[in-house]
Amino acid sequence: MVTIASLWLAILVSGIAVWLASSVVWMVLPFHKSDFKAVSDEVAARDALKGLAPGMYNIPHMASWDDAKTPEGAQKFEEGPNAFITVLPTGKPNMGKQLTIWFVYSLLVGTIVAYLTSRTLDAGAEYLAVFRIAGTTAWLAYGMAAVQDAIWLGRPWSFVLKGQFDALLYGLLTAGVFGWLWPVA
Repeated sequence: MVTIASLWLAILVSGIAVWLASSVVWMVLPFHKSDFKAVSDEVAARDALKGLAPGMYNIPHMASWDDAKTPEGAQKFEEGPNAFITVLPTGKPNMGKQLTIWFVYSLLVGTIVAYLTSRTLDAGAEYLAVFRIAGTTAWLAYGMAAVQDAIWLGRPWSFVLKGQFDALLYGLLTAGVFGWLWPVA
């Protein structure tokens, strides 16, 4: 039986590989540059949102879906805008903190991949078998939440498809590392 502890190096190296790849995808390649749009009057939008505590908001906001059934509630939805807004803390974003959390998340995904793959395959398993299980698990872990965001929060499907491509890249990297560092029999 393969233990998760015996896969510590695969977890670490796959986390590093994903972290580096995501840095290239998001900071170097032009792939995600069109994901976010500017509002027509940023000053007015910023003024309207000023003072909101960090958190998630929706417009129009209904205390319950029964309110949406009233003529006034229905009119708000018809007139628009309809939006989900995430307000972050004021100040320059702390990219160091976010990149650290992303790396820890990549290690968590690697640990989940290690768990599932080690429970599915024995030591000495063929590279392609390890690649298939590890890659599928990693792709699901990195990519599927974005689909829910499109369904429920209105994220553009183009954004989700780009995220699926990213997740596939991260899954392939994770699969390659696990196949390479899989214990021999």
